[in-house]
Amino acid sequence: MSLSDQVACEDVLMFVNAAIASTAQREFHGGADAQRMSLGFLHEYVLGNYRDLYAATAALDINHLNAAMVVTNLLRTASTASPEQRAVEGRLIAARLRLLPPQRVYSVFRELRRLGINNRRTRAIVRDWVAGRPGLAFDAVKYRRSLSVAARHAHLPLPGEVGTVLFDWRRPGRYETPLLDAWRRAHYEQRALYELPYTVAEGLAAQHGIDRARFLTGIAPKLTDGERLRLQSAAARHQVGAVAMDLATVPLTRLAVYALSLSRPERKRRREELTGALRAAARRAARRQAGSWGRVVAVLDDSYSASGSGVKRRRPLAVALATHYLLEALAAEYTGLWLAHRGDPLLVHPSGATGLGERILDGLEQRPERLVIVSDGWDNAPPGQAAEVLRVWRTRLDPDRRTSIVHLNPVYDADTFDVRRLASGVATVGVRDVEDVAALVELARFATGGAGFDELRRHLADRVDRFLTDDSGVREST
Repeated sequence: MSLSDQVACEDVLMFVNAAIASTAQREFHGGADAQRMSLGFLHEYVLGNYRDLYAATAALDINHLNAAMVVTNLLRTASTASPEQRAVEGRLIAARLRLLPPQRVYSVFRELRRLGINNRRTRAIVRDWVAGRPGLAFDAVKYRRSLSVAARHAHLPLPGEVGTVLFDWRRPGRYETPLLDAWRRAHYEQRALYELPYTVAEGLAAQHGIDRARFLTGIAPKLTDGERLRLQSAAARHQVGAVAMDLATVPLTRLAVYALSLSRPERKRRREELTGALRAAARRAARRQAGSWGRVVAVLDDSYSASGSGVKRRRPLAVALATHYLLEALAAEYTGLWLAHRGDPLLVHPSGATGLGERILDGLEQRPERLVIVSDGWDNAPPGQAAEVLRVWRTRLDPDRRTSIVHLNPVYDADTFDVRRLASGVATVGVRDVEDVAALVELARFATGGAGFDELRRHLADRVDRFLTDDSGVREST
């Protein structure tokens, strides 16, 4: 691989790592302002130098924040793209918007309005997305302000009652659409609150002065699974049994975050329930790859920095815990090594310095087929020991690379515009949702020079084709 291709490959992978791991929020080692500035620069750099590949990342498992930024930037700079590029980008943008949560899409539309982007292509994208919403009346009450901004900016024709409820809701004596009429009545009568989505009803319940326990009991049938999970602590505090949920349906990473939000005595009391749910979620995430990874050893970071920040509490530790259960499902033979914790992984808690070197050595002594390291990369007990262990292993003890080593890092480092690496010869990839680990390991081979820039282009082109094909199938089926 030529030097220019090597640099390009590193640049694109650096951006993919950032787009997966970074949410532009405060981390343990970095503030929110630095995160936003670093991420913004990285987007501009890759967009300016590798537009085709920048657009292709919309087909990868990047997080919602970065997907929204990619869509906004492509539309903002459409005049610099060729007609062929705009055609592909238009399909990618439309497909990606259909996957994003509606609140993220509406934030994109607000940003486009702020930037003054209102050409025919942008209006068509907004129009098609709004037209494809399964229940626009729902958006009219839950995302009221955002839908009205999008309608004004893109000159959208809205169905009669939806337009009325957005811009002149007090005029009609009643609405034919049940949800819209319930929202109108909820301003005056408390019973109508319980016909509304939780996030809409919550504000109106506060205006009516309704007791929290009474409100949660009444609104319980309307809760989504995500809302039900977020309200578990509040329900327990107010002794509202109606909000209970079946944890077997919760995705693996989200379930790990929830488990770690509980006190250790509570986790111990519910050990059988939580462990069973985590293992079931891991089997669902592993799917057909279950048991196919051979002998796997994981080194899992439970140092104090794994506690995350005030806005991302215990997120790095939750990623490590979820990875533990996923690798247990993927491996034929599995060993999980925490830096400090011994015993039941469910009871892990962040403490101490990050001494990765010794634990990596313990893992390599077992001669696994795969060694997976989950850490924020701040190896400091002593500093650099992990890098030296990995260097000696690669150059002296395993030059034929019989053991595959991958470092999964859930934390973006604003200073390096990437996730922090342990050693130059070890593939490091960003991770946010553990369910994507199998796809991330596939990307890891590009991070160590094992595959060239042309192969990376083909890989991204293949992902784009599959992404657009899958989207076409979903639209046809609906």
